[in-house]
Order: sequence, then C-alpha cells, then structure tokens
Amino acid sequence: MAIEYRGEKFAGYNKPKKTPNAGKSHAVLAKVGSEIKLIRFGQKGVSGSPKKAGESASYRKRRESFKARHAKNISKGKMSAAYWSDRTKW
Repeated sequence: MAIEYRGEKFAGYNKPKKTPNAGKSHAVLAKVGSEIKLIRFGQKGVSGSPKKAGESASYRKRRESFKARHAKNISKGKMSAAYWSDRTKW
C-alpha cells in the first residue's frame, strides 16, 4: 500500500525511509488518529549509534547521551522528529 504525499512516495504511515535529495537523512509520514504530518529528521552524512549488541563503551555513552538530551521531545510521541530519530538511528 504505497501512499503519495506532496509528490513523495511512502510505504505506509509511520514507516520511516531514507531521503536521497532532501536536507535531512530520513522522512516519515506520521499518523496519529486523523492527523497526518510529514516529518524529516536526522543529519545527512552522520550515522547514529550502531546496534546495541557488541557496541563499544564510547558508543554506548553516545547513545545514552542522545536519549537523555532529547528525552522530553522523544516522549512527545510519533509527531516529533526526536521520536523517529531515536527509533531509527539510535
């Protein structure tokens, strides 16, 4: 079920994708109830933290610092860029 929104195709609601030509690294078409919002998030060219299994101590601290720094915005839910960045990249 592909959805086209403002000329951009998405696999579905709440399914993040990489954006090749935009200013941000990812985009998601977020939907909560009847509200729909296009959210772009993530800095281009910067990776998040690697997967938790076998990560180094410095990457663990980096990941935990991100989560602590953005905890208030992450808790806002699916309509915030921090939520999607935390879920996708960290």
